[in-house]
Amino acid sequence: MAPTTPPPNTLGDFLKARRASLSPAAVGLPEIDGARRVDGLRREEVALLASISTDYYTRIEQGRRRASAPVLNVLAVALRLTDEERAHLHELAGREETGSGGGRASQTAQPQLRRILDGLTTLPALVMGRRMDILAWNPLGAALLSDFSRLPEGRRNYAWLMFRDPAMRALHQDFENIGAVCVAMLRREAGIRPEDQRLADLVAELRGTDEDFDRWWGEHKVASDNGGSKRLRHAVVGDLTLDWDALTCAHDPTQRLVVWTAEPGTPSHDRLATLASLTADAMVG
Repeated sequence: MAPTTPPPNTLGDFLKARRASLSPAAVGLPEIDGARRVDGLRREEVALLASISTDYYTRIEQGRRRASAPVLNVLAVALRLTDEERAHLHELAGREETGSGGGRASQTAQPQLRRILDGLTTLPALVMGRRMDILAWNPLGAALLSDFSRLPEGRRNYAWLMFRDPAMRALHQDFENIGAVCVAMLRREAGIRPEDQRLADLVAELRGTDEDFDRWWGEHKVASDNGGSKRLRHAVVGDLTLDWDALTCAHDPTQRLVVWTAEPGTPSHDRLATLASLTADAMVG
């Protein structure tokens, strides 16, 4: 009988990555003379900061001991976690209770979100589901980003396009920042849905084909998908600086309506209006 492969220790990997990113000086600990065998903090230093025993912390990191919510909170403080990273830590630690299903079933956009898309004629928008799958879009969203209708359904995924479609990568002027945030958002989702095989397959493909994705994935950083800004270089209307906001669907929290806007009175606002006019004319023609 072949040996059983042990399950991935995602919580331990996250803890190790976060302590590796901190120096003793950054958390107020004295530097100890002599070469350090590990990057960043040692396990005993994390335990000291969290006021728990080294053995207890080691067992948590190795996946041999479950941590209570209060212990996770003190670890979050010790490791200087952001609010998003703190939430991710709790998600990883509680994954056995919450469950997530196999994740193979395809989603369809909620009817309410589709009606909103139909009513948005001057703003680019799309509906994003689990795994950053693109479930629906309006004509201006396609004109801004990509003609999603020409893609096979399995390739209508924002992360896949960012790292596998040269046109999408070239569209983003600040790809180094946006690409890293995209990976951090996907990492957050992987913590929420560790049993999602389609998500695992997507990550495996991108790690195996893109060095940037693989590097950023290994950093174990997480980010929310509530909003931000992007600098785009559009082939038709030129440079755009746009804000994006993601609105969670009340009927299905795994679906979000993502909308791009530009500040009124700016060149980006005028260029976005031009793109909307060109898109409307093309639909009529």
